[in-house]
Amino acid sequence: MSHIGRRQVVAGVAGAGALGALGLATAGHAEAAGRPTIQLGSTGSNVTYLQQRLNYVGYWCGGADGVFGAQTQQAVYALQKAWGLYRDAVVGPNTWGVVGSNQRRPARYGPGYRIEIDKARQLLLVVWGNSVRYTLNTSTGSNQPFYSWGRWYNGQTPSGSFSVFRKVNGWSNDALGSLYRPHFFNGAIAIHGATSIPPYNASHGCCRLSTSAQDMLIAGGYLTIGRSVAVF
Repeated sequence: MSHIGRRQVVAGVAGAGALGALGLATAGHAEAAGRPTIQLGSTGSNVTYLQQRLNYVGYWCGGADGVFGAQTQQAVYALQKAWGLYRDAVVGPNTWGVVGSNQRRPARYGPGYRIEIDKARQLLLVVWGNSVRYTLNTSTGSNQPFYSWGRWYNGQTPSGSFSVFRKVNGWSNDALGSLYRPHFFNGAIAIHGATSIPPYNASHGCCRLSTSAQDMLIAGGYLTIGRSVAVF
């Protein structure tokens, strides 16, 4: 984890920093003005509103149940990453500002039907036609060598253009760890569900998602054999 990544994660400033440079704190976001700071464990109408807005612009968090749980935390991480805010999953004034902007960040490679994995921002994008349908928090390779099953691995997620060629419909345990419903696109490297998806690169080379997000992508037909995967 880089020093920059550490600063973003531990700052705890409810999204302070990059918003002013983005010019998003404008009167056009008045609907978010005056809302309280909320975070993991919060409940109530403000959480419901947050969940509705996140889902509307593709930061999938499941149902809008008014409970700020783990999946909502994942969605807020994704939102903060996409807009260059501190990755603390605390929704304060600046994070509320981008929630109210109703804007999606664009795909890197234009229209199509593919998965994009942005290693710099630690995001997984589902590009569907002319738009980005979902933007999800992911954790890619830590770039730290590790020893497993009798050999050394470099812990990297290589960049390039790939396609899904194999899947396992359940938990799979191999040299890279415990993988939930993995869809392999580059050797042993897969997009898979996991129980830990921090807002920084921490995996053995795979692209981690929450188990709920993995289920959603598979059920929706977004993650299938033959799906193009662009890693950059």
